[in-house]
Amino acid sequence: MTSRSSSALRKSTAQRKSTATKSAAKSKVVPKAAAKPGKLPEWNLADLYSGIDAPEVVRDLQKMDAECVAFETDYKGKLAEGAARDDGGKWLAGAVRRYEAIDDLAGRLGSYAGLIHAGDSVDPAITKFYGDVSERLTNASVHLLFFALELNRVDDAVIERAMATPELGHYRPWIEDLRKDKPYQLEDRVEQLFHEKSQSGYAAWNRLFDQTISGLRFKVGGKELAIEPTLNLLQDRAPAKRKAAGQALAKTFKANERTFALITNTLAKDKEISDRWRGFADIADSRHLANRVEREVVDALAGSVRSAYPKLSHRYYRLKAGWFKRKKLAHWDRNAPLPFAATGSIAWPEARNMVLSAYRGFSPEMAAIAERFFTDRWIDAPVRPGKAPGAFSHPTTPSAHPYVLMNYQGKPRDVMTLAHELGHGVHQVLAAKNGALMAPTPLTLAETASVFGEMLTFKRLLAETRSARQRQALLAGKVEDMINTVVRQIAFYSFERAIHTERKNGELTAERIGEIWLSVQGESLGPAIDIRPGYENFWMYIPHFIHSPFYVYAYAFGDCLVNSLYAVYENAQGGFAERYLAMLAAGGTKHYSELLKPFGLDAKDPKFWDGGLSVISGMIDELETMG
Repeated sequence: MTSRSSSALRKSTAQRKSTATKSAAKSKVVPKAAAKPGKLPEWNLADLYSGIDAPEVVRDLQKMDAECVAFETDYKGKLAEGAARDDGGKWLAGAVRRYEAIDDLAGRLGSYAGLIHAGDSVDPAITKFYGDVSERLTNASVHLLFFALELNRVDDAVIERAMATPELGHYRPWIEDLRKDKPYQLEDRVEQLFHEKSQSGYAAWNRLFDQTISGLRFKVGGKELAIEPTLNLLQDRAPAKRKAAGQALAKTFKANERTFALITNTLAKDKEISDRWRGFADIADSRHLANRVEREVVDALAGSVRSAYPKLSHRYYRLKAGWFKRKKLAHWDRNAPLPFAATGSIAWPEARNMVLSAYRGFSPEMAAIAERFFTDRWIDAPVRPGKAPGAFSHPTTPSAHPYVLMNYQGKPRDVMTLAHELGHGVHQVLAAKNGALMAPTPLTLAETASVFGEMLTFKRLLAETRSARQRQALLAGKVEDMINTVVRQIAFYSFERAIHTERKNGELTAERIGEIWLSVQGESLGPAIDIRPGYENFWMYIPHFIHSPFYVYAYAFGDCLVNSLYAVYENAQGGFAERYLAMLAAGGTKHYSELLKPFGLDAKDPKFWDGGLSVISGMIDELETMG
C-alpha cells in the first residue's frame, strides 16, 4: 500500500498546494505603486537531469528496472528465514539498504518528471515524458511490492531480536511504522493489481485534473487568462476587477462542471473500493494512518474549529464588511485588500530580503539553508502558461535537494507564500540526512515548519511597523491568513467527508456537489459573506481534493500547533532555535507527540486546540479595539 512507510511506491508528482485557498498576511514594506516584481528566478533542474532526452535518464531507468528485478530475485520468499538467522539483523539491514537506494533512484527520476511537468503541463513532449516515466516507475516497482508485505509477516519476536543489532536498529522507526500498516495489507497479487492499475486508475484521473485545470481560460476584461492570474484578481484593489474575476471563474467552471464532477466521483469511488478491501473503518482513516495521527485527535481539532467559527471567521468578516462600509461582502470580495492597506507591488529582491532577514533573526543556520534556494536556483517563481497553479516545495530525494515552485506576482500574500514554502524547504533539507525511507515527515508535522516560517516573517514585519493603520492592515492580513489556514481548511475537510460519505450511495451530480459546497462554506464563512450565484462550483479548482484526499486538515493542525509553539518561543529563556531545528531534522524518525515533548506541548490534550484558536481570537479582539 502507498504510505509514508513505503515511499518507493509513492506517487512521484510534486504535491500541489493551492495558495489561492489561503490569503497571506499583508507586509509593511512596499515599494512605490509603479514597481514591478522584477526578473524572477527559474529553477535549474539540471541537478537532477539535464533534460528529458538526457542519456542519464535512459541509464537510470534501465538501472531502476535491473535493480528492482535483482532485488526481488535475491529476497522474495526469503525474509522470514533470513531474519531468523544468527546474523539476521545484519542480513536484513543489507536488504533494507538496497531497498532504500532503489527508493532514492526512483525519487530522483519521479521528481524530475513531476517537476518538469509542473513547470509546463501542456507541452506534448513533456506530458509524454511524464507519463512514460511514471509508467516505467510503476512497472519497475511491482518487483518491490513483496518486500513491505513479506517483512510485515515476519514474527514480531524475530523482528525485535533482529533490530537489536545496530545495523537494523538504525531503521527501527521505519520498520515500526511499516508494521502499523499490517492490518490493512492484502494478499500479494491483489496488492500488485492495485499497484499496476493505479496508472490507468487514480493516477490517470489526477493527470486529467492537472491538464484540465492548467488549460482552462477565463475571460476577464477582454483578456483570456489562466487560472492563477484570474484567482489573483480576487485580491485586486479594484472592486470591478474582483467581481469580473469572480464571474469569469463561475462561468468557466460551469462550462466544465461535468468533467470535474466525473473526476471527483471516480476518485471517491476508487478510494471507497480501496478502503473497503483494506478494512478501513472511516473514510479518512487511511490518511490518519499515513499521517501517524489518531482519529480522535483530528476529530477534536475539527470539532474545536467548527465550534469556533462564530468567534473567528463570522466575527472577522463582519469587521471587514464594516471597513468597506457594508453589511455584507460578496464572496469575490472575501480576500479583497483592506481600504487602508498600503498599495504597490513588492519586487522580488525585497521579498527575498524580508523572508531571509526574518529567518536570520531566529536562526542564522535556518537563514543559510533558505538562502541556498536563491543562490543555487532551487526556486521557480514566474507565472507561465501551462505552469501548475499555487505553490509547493518538493523534497525530491535525499541525494539531491528540494525545489520550490510558486507563481510570484508581487502581492503581499506572495511574500508569505515564499516564507511558507522556504519553511518546507528548510525542513526537507534538514530531514534529508535520515535517508529516503525516514526523511519524509507525516502531514501532521509537515506544515509546522512552513507555518512557523510565515509567523517569523509576520512577527518581524509587525515589530517594524510604526503606522497605526499599517499595523492594523498587517494584523488583519494575518488574521485572514489564519482563517484561511484553519477555518477554511477544516471546512474543506468537512466538504470532503460529506462527498466521500454520500458517494457510497451512488454518483453525485455537479449540482449536488455544489449544494454540499455551499452548505459547508455558508457555515464557515458566516452571515457577513454574501454567497452569490456561481460560487457553488468553486470546489472544482482545489487540487488537494484530487491529489491528496483529506490532506487539508494538516494545515489547521500545523497552524494551531505553531500558535502554541510560537508562544513557547516568545517565553523561552534560550535554546529554543536549537530544539526547533532538531525537531525538523528528526524527519520521520519520531512520532509527533515525542517531538513536541521538549516544548511541553501535547496535542492529545482537548484544550490544546482551544489554545491555538485563542491566538486568532485574541488578534480579532485587538482589531475590534482599533475601530
